[in-house]
Formats: sequence, structure tokens, C-alpha cells
Amino acid sequence: MNRPAPGWTLPRVFAHRCGGALAPENTLAGLRMAAAMGCRAVEFDVMLSADSSPWLIHDETLERTTNGAGRVCDTSDDALRKLDAGSYQHRAFAGEPLPTLEAAAALCLELGLMANVEIKPAAGFESVTGEVVAKLIPQLWRGAPLPLVSSFSDEALIAARNAAPLVPLGCLWERLPSNWLDRLNALGAYSLHCATSELDDATLGTASANGIPVLCYTVNDRHAADTLFKRGVAAVFSDRIDKFRITS
Repeated sequence: MNRPAPGWTLPRVFAHRCGGALAPENTLAGLRMAAAMGCRAVEFDVMLSADSSPWLIHDETLERTTNGAGRVCDTSDDALRKLDAGSYQHRAFAGEPLPTLEAAAALCLELGLMANVEIKPAAGFESVTGEVVAKLIPQLWRGAPLPLVSSFSDEALIAARNAAPLVPLGCLWERLPSNWLDRLNALGAYSLHCATSELDDATLGTASANGIPVLCYTVNDRHAADTLFKRGVAAVFSDRIDKFRITS
């Protein structure tokens, strides 16, 4: 089974949604915060606008993390560029823009950050989001090791694999299906991503026997992370990167 892998060694800690809880989520400020805290890798979410452009945002709607309103997939690029994506967290981040995938990729390369790009499609846009994001990845990271691309959506991952066969994929599940290994193998995915509550020793043993790294979310306690590493987990996603002594 061909499993395209990232051209970099998985670090122990990924900053969740760019900078975790230390900066507005899915922003360039978050990427800068992660780098300043010594993180080598970040995770962020990507969704399409009404113009089919990929932007960093987690929710299908704008209200929680910006001063906008409505669905991301119904909002034009021009409107998204005008949003404030920082004030919701703290006035110190007022005016922080909502970034495009292109802007995030450029800053990751500038800061030397590896990335896990999570395809976060709006309902009904699973395949097109997977295709658009996967096609852009080799262009945006041209000449550099490709990021890991993950999603909760099988449709998005299938479209991503068809659009960019060399992009490394991660299968992301909140509740692990009994046939997770078959589904991961069918995609030629590199890694398994799951909630810590779903991870048992049998799953870890199966993953290890098949050479599949396991990444867990969202781990905000260093001692809990150490326990997971001892059990064989490869990496964790954390909102509290300040709680970790990041050495790798």
C-alpha cells in the first residue's frame, strides 16, 4: 500500500488551530505565536468561500470568531478580506484578518513551521473542498516538504487523493469506526487522528503493526501527553502549547 508521507519527522506537539488558546484561532497571529513558543508544527482548518477560495476558519458560520455574519460558503472573498478575526479574543488582536490558505502557507514557510491542513468543508461541499485544497497544496509548498492533510470527511479525503496523489493524508475520526483500518488503507492515508477518549491499546497495537502514526486531539496537559507518548502515540494537538517544554 502506497502511503505518501510528509517530508518531515512528526513533532510531538502541534499547535491546534494555529496558535492554540494563546492567539485568535486560525490566524496569522496564531502562527507567529506558535513559532515564538518554539512549536515546529501547526494545525489549521480550511473552508471554501462563495468564490471557491480556501480560507482559514473552523465554523461554517462567521459569528463566533469574526465580526461577520452568515455562512462562509455564502460569503465572497472581498467580504471575507474586510473581517476582523481577532477582536473576539482580545482587543490586542483587533483588526487581525481572516487569512487565506495562500497567506498561511507563505507564513509557515517563512517561519519554518510544518503544517497539518485540516479540510473543513461546509455541508454539501465535501468533494469540491477536498479537490480545491489538495490541488493547491503542491503549488503553495512548491520546493518544500508537503504538509499533512486531514479531514473528518471521507468524501473530502477521496477527492483530495484523486486530485493530488502525492499529498500525505490523515484520517480524522471523533468516534473510531470498527473498519477504520480498511478505510485508511483504501485512501492510502499516512496517519490516524482521533480523540484521546477513543484511543484504546488495541487500536494503538493495530496502528503500530501497520506502521501508522497515531495523532491525538486535543491534549492540553503535559502529563496527559507524556502518558500518551509512552503508550505509543506519535503526536498531540494542543491549545495550551505554553504548558509544554517543546524540544521536538
